[in-house]
Order: sequence, then structure tokens, then C-alpha cells
Amino acid sequence: MAFQIKKRLWLYISVSILSLYLAVTITPARASVQVAINSALNVSSSTSQTTNWLEQGRNLYNSGRFAEAVTAWQTAVQKYHDRGDRTNVALSLSYLSLAQQELNQWEAAKQSIEQSVKILQTAKPSADAIIWGQILNTQANLELRTGKAETAFEVWQQAQKYYEQAGDTMGSLGSQINQAQALQTLGFYRRSKQQLEVLTQKLSAMPDSEIKVSGLRSLGLALHAIGDGKSQEVLEQSLAIANKIGAKTQLSSILGNLGKVASDLQNPEAALNYFEDAQTASTNPNEVLQARLARFKLLVDYDKLEYAIPIAPELQQQLAQLPPSHGSLYATINFVATLNRLENPERILPIKDLAQLMAVTVKSAQQIQDTTAEAYALYQWGQLYRRTKQWPQARELAEKSLSIARQLQADDIIAQSAWQVGQLYKQQNNRQEAIAAYTEAIKSLKALRGDMVGVNPDVQFSFRESVEPVYRELVSLLLDEQPTQDALMQARELIESLQIAELDNFFREACLDKAQQIDEVDPTATVIYPIILSDRLGVIFSKAGQPLRYYVAQKSQVEIEQTLNNFLIALNPVSDSTLRQQLSQQIYDWLIRPAEVDGAFQDTQTLVFVLDGRLRNVPMAALYDGERYLIEKYAVALSPGLQLMAARSLSSNHIDAIVGGISQSRAGFTALPAVESEVKQISQTVPSSMLLNQKFTSFALADRVKSGSANIVHLATHGQFSSRLEDTFLLAWDGQVNVKELSELLKNRSGNSSKAIELLVLSACDTATGDDRAVLGLAGLAVKSGARSTIATLWPVKDKAAQMLMTRFYDQLRLPKITKAEALRQAQINLIRQTDFRDPFFWSAFVLVGNWL
Repeated sequence: MAFQIKKRLWLYISVSILSLYLAVTITPARASVQVAINSALNVSSSTSQTTNWLEQGRNLYNSGRFAEAVTAWQTAVQKYHDRGDRTNVALSLSYLSLAQQELNQWEAAKQSIEQSVKILQTAKPSADAIIWGQILNTQANLELRTGKAETAFEVWQQAQKYYEQAGDTMGSLGSQINQAQALQTLGFYRRSKQQLEVLTQKLSAMPDSEIKVSGLRSLGLALHAIGDGKSQEVLEQSLAIANKIGAKTQLSSILGNLGKVASDLQNPEAALNYFEDAQTASTNPNEVLQARLARFKLLVDYDKLEYAIPIAPELQQQLAQLPPSHGSLYATINFVATLNRLENPERILPIKDLAQLMAVTVKSAQQIQDTTAEAYALYQWGQLYRRTKQWPQARELAEKSLSIARQLQADDIIAQSAWQVGQLYKQQNNRQEAIAAYTEAIKSLKALRGDMVGVNPDVQFSFRESVEPVYRELVSLLLDEQPTQDALMQARELIESLQIAELDNFFREACLDKAQQIDEVDPTATVIYPIILSDRLGVIFSKAGQPLRYYVAQKSQVEIEQTLNNFLIALNPVSDSTLRQQLSQQIYDWLIRPAEVDGAFQDTQTLVFVLDGRLRNVPMAALYDGERYLIEKYAVALSPGLQLMAARSLSSNHIDAIVGGISQSRAGFTALPAVESEVKQISQTVPSSMLLNQKFTSFALADRVKSGSANIVHLATHGQFSSRLEDTFLLAWDGQVNVKELSELLKNRSGNSSKAIELLVLSACDTATGDDRAVLGLAGLAVKSGARSTIATLWPVKDKAAQMLMTRFYDQLRLPKITKAEALRQAQINLIRQTDFRDPFFWSAFVLVGNWL
């Protein structure tokens, strides 16, 4: 089947939730948990009665009936207590904690595991090592899911030792994979990657076995979660061994995971083949169902409804007949959620049938006491009533979902349901109630920032569909009519929060969050917030000591984005310069002219843009007023908002740089001949240490950054910024360095902010063509690395022009009392007025992100 691929830029973690297929497998954090349950039960089951008590709970847990598993294991705790069997009391409490974690009963889960550890410490004779490994694994899992990654890492290290003592290879490997995940959460990306690479080698050296298959599969999932492209290779290795040794029970889940990876890599044809193979390889009805659901979702996502329509009634019937369990509830919810994303689900199934399916799901969730699933089902049910314009019923269901979510303190559900309630109030023109509901949704989205691991992995929604619109719709409400100063301040804060949420989503974890009002940083700067809404372009202007100003252009989002796209195309030097100036002037008239006419820029030296959406790819310096470019009038900087480190200008007397680059062809990338002269000229202009070609390795750079006192890092090499974490990298001589590793490498030395890198310059990098969120990679690196300022290019620039501009930039930077933004401005003006590179294509690609002083 040939796919006409729609461009989809879904980013799945931060507040996004893992996709459908992972709902029926186990995430890396839980991989060793499942193994540990099995191995510990096998070791400790000394009598048939023991087996019955423990195994009853395990069977219920594995079938997704967590509330019943809690009851069974509570009974086991009491029975073993009555018999004085302290070891099995501890083991039962450990299992109990697992089930309580699945039910979001965090305090109860904590009490259970703490009691388990305490009992085991005093048990006589001492408990088997494997039981210690299992219990510590459960404890570490809880620590990670409640935001204590450092403790989780240490506990998993202890668990690993016990598993190794017991000879449990799979338990040991699982603990090490989980340690790598904890290191990721702590921001130690290079250590995490090194640990996973060592594990890959260990597993590859093991004889082929089911343990090796499971280990490689868990490892592949862990690599995928951190955005490492080797995940597919490792999963394929797992699949090959499973086929070779006839491990038939593992084939379907491995194929399903490969399908998920292919889907995330925007290769739907490969994903479809994997899901079909997963269905063929299934050894039980549940695996068949999950493979068909994954295939169905893929077809709907890529608008191949002619293939999805025949599958839907069969899936609906199959789902309706499943006995209630955690897995069956979420499978049904995801099925309806997939259809709810369509503009017209009735093309596939009647709305009334889907509503009936959700009604049954709500009852089933109540039956097995899965209140989280109940809240999700109520939300999807309410969405169906919205489609049929049954407003009272829709609001009743949304408010029920919200009420349950509040009781659970489940921010992911609150965010969805409060948004739904807000939309319903908005539809009924109840503006104040709508604003209150939207505000609650935003509050929950912000609360999720520090709790990414704890977000329920069984219900999935994308950033673009379920996070960004909440912010934009509330901003639109606040800016309706004549907004007050309070409304403008709230709208400004929301746009900045949206930038942070996008960066969190890009990095799949919470980014730095150092709030400092831009107004307080520089009284000669004016901060500009353009906000693209569905029916208008609003622009907020902020200057120290003055009220916020607001101007609006009544243009549709389609018209605005078309103009921006046409301007970007026209920046090509071979394009019609008259058309380019017309388009540039149109954008100038939207963003700058109204405030300029009002005298808003009096005493302004620097314009700081907090850019929104498609505007991020547009070089503000190249906007044209009919006579001059914006950069000829003001210095220009970009900022992700309030996320600035303490303001401090770079002293020209204390410049110490690391200058690195690759001029030769390397790893399939073309040569950059002018880089050698750029690196050498800069090294002669400012005090620096130089790393050129073979000397420019990631290890050499890390060593110079860590051991030296450099405050500028200048890197002239191939690189790419993308909205996909996996496609954002810098080229060193020893290979690509992904943006997470680079940011860790550049982080503050010894945690001392006074030693932070003042300026990071990336002079030969590129943004992914056609990717309207590619600058996220640049902004993300700027924030995440801790560098106060970053200069990079929005597109590849002729390396001779880059060399000339950068040389002039450093000449300016050496002058006393000059800001980084002004130094860049003067270098750009020099190219405009004194070289053959006067065309905006050659100089406007260079942007300064972060602190401009």
C-alpha cells in the first residue's frame, strides 16, 4: 500500500503520553519489574498454599485487574503475618506496592514498600538475594515515578548487586537499563548512553536465549525513549534471535515495538508491515487485538480511511466482548480516542455506537475500581456528545471526568477534562467560566512538567493536539475585545509558558526554569510577543516602566502563514528582490510599524522577540520598512521568554574561547573549506584554544570545557536543528553529538553559574528544511546548555560569508561596553554595506538567542 505521507510533527513525551502499542507491553522502567515478579515467585513458592496466595494476585495483576490484585496481596500479607513468615510478608507488600502504583495510590504504595524493606531488614534467616532484588526494584520504580530519580538510581544499583548475587541475569540487566533511564532523568545523557552501549555489547556477547531476546527488546525500548537511532537496530537484533531460537511468544511484542519506532520515524509503510506481522505472529487473542488496534490507529493517523473502515466494526465488536481489565479498558478508550481525532468519525462508525461503547467502558471501570480509566472514558464520551451538539450531556460528562481527576490529583486527566469544560463554556459564550476552566487546565499542564515519568502511559495524546491548543485558546479568550493590562500580562505569561512546554516536549523532560523579567534585564530593550491566532495576529510590546501595548492585525492564520512561507522562499538570492521586499515590508507592517508610529520604541536600542509558531523561522533582522532593514535601526535578539540566566555583559578584557571546527569532508558531509581560516582568524583575534579537524572530537571538547575557564565556545561544523530530538545534532570528528549530549557537555562547570559559558556560537549549522518547528532545537540547546547566549544560523550560509561575518563579530566584541547583540548587528551591517554579501540571505540567517548583553 502506497502512503501519501502527511507531514506530522507529533512529539510524544513531556506531557504527551506513550502510544497505544506500549500500553500492552512494559516500559523500560517496568521491564525488570515484570521479570522480578516471575523470578521471585518461582524462588519463594515453597508450598502450594504459598503459590495460591501469591500467584492469585500475580494473575490478577498480569490481567490488568489491579484493584483485585491489591485485595489478593493484602490477604497474602495477613496470611503470612499470621504464620510468622516475615520474608513472604515483605514479598507480598512489594507486590502490593506495584499494584497500588498502577492505581496511582502513591502514598499507599510508598507505605507498602517501606514496610516491605523494613521487614526484610529484620527477617531471620536473611532473605534470598533474588527477593531483595525484586523488592528494591519495586522501590526504585516508585522513586522514579514520583520524581526522585537520584534515589531511584542508587536503589537500582543495589538491586543489580542482589540480582547478580542470585545469578538472575535478566534481573541484573533490567536494573542496569533502568539505571540508564534514571541517569537520563537526571540529565546525565552521556553517562546514560555509555551505559546503554555497554549493555548492548554485553547482550550481544551472550549466547542466544529467551533472556537475551527480552534484554535486547527492553534495551531497544530504552534507546527509543531517549531518542537514540540505534533502537531500531537493537529491536531487529532481538527479533532475529527470537526467530532463530523459536521464541514465538515474544515475536508479536517485538514486531509491535518495531512498528511503533517506524511510526515515530514517520515511516508508516514500514510500521504497517510490522503491525501486520505482529498480528500474524500473535500467540493469544490479546496480542491479535493489540496488533490490529495499532494498525487501525496508523491508518487513521495517515488518513487511509478506505483501509481503516473495514477493520472498525470487527474491532468494535471484539472490544465490546472483552471482560473488564486494565488492558481492555484502555484498548477501548484508545480506539474511541483515535476516532475522536477525526473531523467526522461517522465516516467509520456511528457516533451512537461509540457512545454506547464508552458507556459500557465507564461501567466496567467502576466494576473493577479503575477510577483513572473511568475518568478517561468519561472524557472521550463527552467528546462524542460535543460532536452531536448535545451540550448539557457533554458538559455533565466532562465535569464528572474532571471531578474524578481532582480526587485522584491526576494532572494529565485534569488538563484534558478542564479544557473540555472550558470549550463547552466558551461555546455557550460564558467567557468568565471558560477562562477559569482553561486556567485550571494550564495549571495542570504546568504541574506535569516535573512528573513526566509518572504520566499514565496507557492513554496517548500529542502535543499539537492536546497541549498547544489549550494555551492558544485561552490567549485568544484573554485578548478578545479590549484586553486589560491584567489580561495582557496573563497572555504574555501564557505565551512564554507555551514556549517552555514546547521545549519540555522537545527534550522529553522539564527544561531549566529560571524566571527573570526581561524588563529588569535591560531598560533599553523592548520585548515583542507576536501571537498567531486563528483569526488574527496579536502583538504585545513590553518595555521597562511602561504599560504593555497591544496591536492586532485582522488576518487569518492561513494568510499569515502563507505570507511567512512566501517570504522564506523569496530569501533565496535568485528570487525576485522586489517581491522579497514587498513580503518583508508586509510582515514589518504587521509586527513593527503600528508600535513605531505610536512612539513605542523611544530610547530602545535592542528589540527582543519571543517568537511564536512559524515566525520562529523568519529572520527578524531582515524585515524591511521600505528604506532600511530592521537590523540597521536596532540590535535584534530572540528569547524563549523569561528563561534567562542572570544578566551580565561579556567583558571584552576577559574573553577566553574554545574554537573548534571541521573543514574537511567527514561522515558523508561535504567539506567546508573556509572553516579552517575562520577558526584560525578567530583564534588570532581573541585568546583561545583551537580544535581543528582530527583534534575536534566530542571527548576533546568535553575535556576543554570541563578543565578550562573558557567563556566562549565557537563551533564551525555541520549540524542540524529539527523539531525531532533524534535529528538535532552537531558533527564532531568522532561522529554526531546529539543535542542532549551537547547540552550536558556545555553545562555549568561544578554547578557554579559564575562559570557558565557566556556565548555559544554554531556558525555552520542548518535547520531542517520545511520544518516549522526546527528552531526548537536551537532554542532548546540555548536553554538546556546553560549558555547565556547562543548564535546560530537558520539556514546553511556560504562558508566565506560566515567567515567574514564571524571575524567582524569578534572584532566588535573586543570593543569596550558593546553588547553581543550590538556586535552581531555591526557585523551584519558591515556585510550589507561593505561586501558582496549584502543580500539578506547571507547575513540575516545569523540569530542571537538568549542574553543579548
